[in-house]
This record gives sequence, C-alpha cells and structure tokens, in this order.
Amino acid sequence: MAKLKIRTYPDPVLKKKAAPVTDFGPAMQKLFTDMIETMHASDGVGLAAPQIGISQQIFIACPTMRRGEEYVMVNAVIEKKWGTSVAPEGCLSLPGISGEIVRATKLRLSVQDRRGRKCSVEIEDFFARVIQHEMDHLNGVLLIDHFKGAVRERLIENYYTLKNKGM
Repeated sequence: MAKLKIRTYPDPVLKKKAAPVTDFGPAMQKLFTDMIETMHASDGVGLAAPQIGISQQIFIACPTMRRGEEYVMVNAVIEKKWGTSVAPEGCLSLPGISGEIVRATKLRLSVQDRRGRKCSVEIEDFFARVIQHEMDHLNGVLLIDHFKGAVRERLIENYYTLKNKGM
C-alpha cells in the first residue's frame, strides 16, 4: 500500500469532470487500496480520484473513519435527493479552511463497487453529505465553488495564508 500525494488548489485536475471507469482489473484494485490508505493517513472521511491526480469517477468514503468500514464507489450517479441541512465542511484539497454548505440529507445512489458490481443504495445524514462532497470532486466542483463574492474571496485568502505558513 502506498500513500498517494493529494493535489491541492489550484491544481487544474481538480476542476476537470472525471471520466467513467471501465476496467476493474488488478491495477485498479491497487489504486482503490492506495486511495483507502491515503484517506486514512490524511484523517479524511472521503477521497476522490481527482484529488490524487486521476480524473476518473472513483471515490472512497468512510464516514466513521474506522479502518475496514470504507466504501469504494465507482461511476456513482445520484438518482434522487431528499431534505436539506447546513453544516461545515472541510476538504483535503483545501487544507485548513471550511465553510457551511447546504446538502441533501438523504440520497438514492446507483453505483458500482470495487469489483464493478452495480447496485442502488439509499444513504442518509453525514454519509450523504460525504457522498455529495466527493461527487462534487468528480464534477470539478470544489468547496469554495459553493460560495460567491466576498465569502469565496475570504476563504481563498485564508487558504493561501495557511499554505504560505506551511500548514
């Protein structure tokens, strides 16, 4: 297992729409395992492939942050959303900043697992928030893109201040 380098803003790969996955062979299985290791080593609850420089529709989610409880999600599509809530979110690609973001509280998701098997699942609450955040990454949307004007500028300024201090 290898810890992969997490790309940070303004890396251009973070703004690209990711391509679907068609190959679930040994190289992809190793990538899934390496992504899980990278997410845990970074104290994250999710990690999308674009965050490690790979523009493919893959993300790992582990809302409990416990090893062995990770979900590998490939080619995910949100079929339905219910409810809304506002809560703070951070991002491994924008370390040190967070913002209050509106998300659905429940999702129906069609997805492929790490072996390519298709399924449909319903996910709620914090797990639904994690899924929506990671799916944003697959569409080239970052945490800061949820904000406009002065709020967005302040978040970016705070990010660069922290980055320049080596945090």
